[in-house]
Amino acid sequence: MLNGYGSTILDGAWLTLLLALSSITMAVVLGLIGAAFRLSPVKWLALMGETYATVIRGIPDLVLILLIFYGGQQLVNVVAPMVGYEDYIDLDPFWSGVFTLGFIFGAYLSETFRGAFMAIPKGQGEAGLAYGMSGPKVFFRILVPQMIRLAIPGFTNNWLVMTKATALISVVGLQDMMFKAKSAADATREPFTFYLAVAALYLVLTSVSLLALRFMERRYSVGIKAAEL
Repeated sequence: MLNGYGSTILDGAWLTLLLALSSITMAVVLGLIGAAFRLSPVKWLALMGETYATVIRGIPDLVLILLIFYGGQQLVNVVAPMVGYEDYIDLDPFWSGVFTLGFIFGAYLSETFRGAFMAIPKGQGEAGLAYGMSGPKVFFRILVPQMIRLAIPGFTNNWLVMTKATALISVVGLQDMMFKAKSAADATREPFTFYLAVAALYLVLTSVSLLALRFMERRYSVGIKAAEL
């Protein structure tokens, strides 16, 4: 059916999955940092967090991908001779894609995490401190579990959008399943067949993701639902 290109596209699908998982890991880290900045009482930190979230969310993803990839490569090759490295440096498309997607969706997740932390009643943390728990224990044992429960819907939306955005990284030369589907379509002149196969793989990936995140949401909501009953 796929004229012998099935294994090639599956290899590309595996690379796409690795790209998505690596990018979301970086996005979560940047999102937490951005949320911490935006909630900080220090004005210049709050301004930095607000600027990051506002600017990145206001620019189309494809423009940012091209800007960061090509602009970053040019910057690296300008700086390298200054530190004594004369050879031309080619940025790896995979890690460039991870950094780019992580940087973009970190801005979206910073808003998600900020809203989740703000939705937790202040009395929760105060009760933990009054009970004798240290600040880190209050944060990790009381605030973070509740934040995760509240952030899962927004996180799910961002994960699904980012999964689809991985297809944009093929424009900078990453041989993901979109890149390999295009190559197969050009070789066989059957674009509909290969793009339909890629669409089915993306559908499988998003369906499995929704099931996993739904299970996680139920796990973190067990105590809340029991209290409501």
